[in-house]
Amino acid sequence: MITFQEKYKNNLILLKSFEFAKKVVQYTEKLEEDRKYVIANQLLKSGTSIGANIKEAQNSESKADFIHKMKIAMKEADETEFWLFLCNELENYPNTEELLTEVFDILKITNKIISTTKKISQ
Repeated sequence: MITFQEKYKNNLILLKSFEFAKKVVQYTEKLEEDRKYVIANQLLKSGTSIGANIKEAQNSESKADFIHKMKIAMKEADETEFWLFLCNELENYPNTEELLTEVFDILKITNKIISTTKKISQ
């Protein structure tokens, strides 16, 4: 049986976004244990959607479609960053510094992929 990591071992952004999604799930489970459901739900949706959109972009129908899907992933990463910043500012919320560092990396890589793809398609 092939695993996600084996299939995409050479695709850095897919692996990073997948690992990030796993950490977001674990973090939001902690929030739910503390009955912080609203933010947990928002963060879970946006944080896992990043990787899902990046994965979907891998099967895009054109370069324009690829760029569009990657831009959606960036928007989800931006939203995730907002929720993580908010958690850091609220009392009694677990620290999000590690997750913030990872989402910054994902944003940088995704932005570079988009700009490079635009240059190639001109």
